[in-house]
Amino acid sequence: LVLIWTTTPWTLPANMAVAFHPDFVYAAVEVGSEVWILAAELVESCLQTFGISDYKVLATFSARALEGRKCRHPFMERDSLMVLADYVTAESGTGCVHTAPGHGADDYQTGLRYGLEILSPVDAAGKYTAEAGRYEGCRVPEVNREINDDLRAAGFLVHEEAIDHSYPHCWRCKKPVIYRATEQWFISMQENGLRDKALAAIKEVSWTPAWGRQRISGMVAARPDWCLSRQRSWGVPLTVLTCARCGGILKDRAVCRRIEELFEKEGADAWFRYEPAQFVPPGTTCSACGSTEFNKEGDILDVWFDSGVSHAAVCEARPELESPADLYLEGSDQHRGWFQSSLLTSVGTRGRAPFKGVLTHGYVVDGQGKKMSKSVGNVVAPKEVIDKYGAEILRLWVASEDYRDDVKVSDEILRHVADAYRKMRNTIRFMLSNLYDFDPAADSVAIESMDELDRWALGRFAELTRTVVKAYMDYEFHAVYHALHNFCGTAMSSLYLDVLKDRLYVSLPDAPGRRAAQTVIYRILDGLLRLITPILSFTAAEAWKHLQGQGPDEPVEQSVFFARFPAVDDLQTTESFAARWDRLLAIRGEITKVLEAARRSKVIGLSLDAEVLVQAGGETAEFLADKWELLREICIVSSLREEADLAGIAGLDVVEAEEVSELRIAVRPAPGEKCERCWTIADTVGRDDAHPALCRRCAEVVRVLGG
Repeated sequence: LVLIWTTTPWTLPANMAVAFHPDFVYAAVEVGSEVWILAAELVESCLQTFGISDYKVLATFSARALEGRKCRHPFMERDSLMVLADYVTAESGTGCVHTAPGHGADDYQTGLRYGLEILSPVDAAGKYTAEAGRYEGCRVPEVNREINDDLRAAGFLVHEEAIDHSYPHCWRCKKPVIYRATEQWFISMQENGLRDKALAAIKEVSWTPAWGRQRISGMVAARPDWCLSRQRSWGVPLTVLTCARCGGILKDRAVCRRIEELFEKEGADAWFRYEPAQFVPPGTTCSACGSTEFNKEGDILDVWFDSGVSHAAVCEARPELESPADLYLEGSDQHRGWFQSSLLTSVGTRGRAPFKGVLTHGYVVDGQGKKMSKSVGNVVAPKEVIDKYGAEILRLWVASEDYRDDVKVSDEILRHVADAYRKMRNTIRFMLSNLYDFDPAADSVAIESMDELDRWALGRFAELTRTVVKAYMDYEFHAVYHALHNFCGTAMSSLYLDVLKDRLYVSLPDAPGRRAAQTVIYRILDGLLRLITPILSFTAAEAWKHLQGQGPDEPVEQSVFFARFPAVDDLQTTESFAARWDRLLAIRGEITKVLEAARRSKVIGLSLDAEVLVQAGGETAEFLADKWELLREICIVSSLREEADLAGIAGLDVVEAEEVSELRIAVRPAPGEKCERCWTIADTVGRDDAHPALCRRCAEVVRVLGG
């Protein structure tokens, strides 16, 4: 006797085989007048559970010695085949598993492998059919008790006990479900080479992130045939007619055209509305048996097929759209959903993928990375974010996150994004406010006439543009955000625009230096607004109208949304120029650290209160030989002097540079008086009798202005 075990006695009428693990050793055990077969390693534990101490192991043998042999079903008039299966375990049971191909996924695959009958003697109402013999009409799984009692009465029940184990339940009503093999419609992955064609098409598609290609390839390579049919009372019907006599499928073009005509007029519900005769032209007969009577298929299509043919139903059906689409975009779970159903339907009918590119993203979670739940109270609703922070903050937050993984959001995160937005908006506002008297057509200065600082700023913007445009093309929106934020905050506000204030506020309106600064600001702002438009759309549109002097009735074609990304070929600088400025800014960084320390210790207030003394040697001295005035300008100090030996000057706190070799720095209050107009401390303040509170430069400017 083969000692099988099961948690579903109701499936025993459908038993067609007993499964053994191919690598297990099995034992023949003498118990009284019977010989039982079970896994050798489970003999002791099983017999102890059964309360049997008097037994004898007669022999042990490989599972492969049993493969192909037959044993008699305990109450059905048929034999069961002995088969091998990897899913058999030694963690519970006897190592011999009852196998019913019609009532289990693993069992079904085993049945296919061994050519077993896929017997499912249970109808749609959950009752046994005539194939279940004496149990016909009994409802499952309530029949479990009756089957166990019958087995006990016949002497075939060795042991019975209640155990806790996982079991599938309906996701909607939470009731237990049963497995039942039924006839369905499938799309074969092997016929016509659909699997291989799909795998080849995947290689022609751009996948973002790149690991998406490997993920969907693995799924397509391993997936079974696609089960198309569903048993529902609503949905898109499977428009198939079968012969009422022989069950053959009616394949007739005239029938297909008739169905198509009715669907175009009345929609898919026409299938449920009419009798089969309404779809069959007079005189139509079954090609197999000649019958003129037909039945309608009652199943509907898998909804994934519905969405999967959107490339044909939407893209191909609308002249303003194209197929294949440039991009399919969805969550990463759609590698096994929409992306795959779209791919298979398109490859199967069009011979190509329905998309040129596919982008997947993670899901929004709370600040601790936990799934959002109303019951937990950690849901962040977009409408609430918009009401509190504005739509731009929500858009900027989306752009700032790396969507390839799950995306965190919380009030703290949104506050950081809002702060970043304010800095970017303030940069734009500052630039706009300094173009009030600038006419780009009349006042622009040629790049070759600009000084190094201006050309450096334009070069940085050219670099930003290349970075941002590439990031957009690669869908790296978080890289766009970081590049823009860094440029506005570091290159512009903290350096270039801060340095420019002297030229913009102090110089004569038409001074070449001021006009050059405005030219740079205009070029950068014009391009910057184009770059931020996909993300900060409202801000870009608002600033663009001011920059271009547009009124409320300006044609939409003149909006920033119709403007191309900036052309920056003429703004690029050489590698040597960029390297020179990287070195100069490194020196500026060392000086800035010393200035900050002097400010904290109350030696100075503003940087313009300072005189910076620099002792440079070696290559650093050679590099700075012709850059002392430029260094003073970008450090925004009143005086910057080279000194041969700082140690010889009393009262100085000399600092050795950390990142630049042979550089020593000291800061002290600048000598002279503070100019009330430019705030520079200079010894020329008070020398002009007409303007005793101004430095010489400001006095001359005021005099020209008529003051």
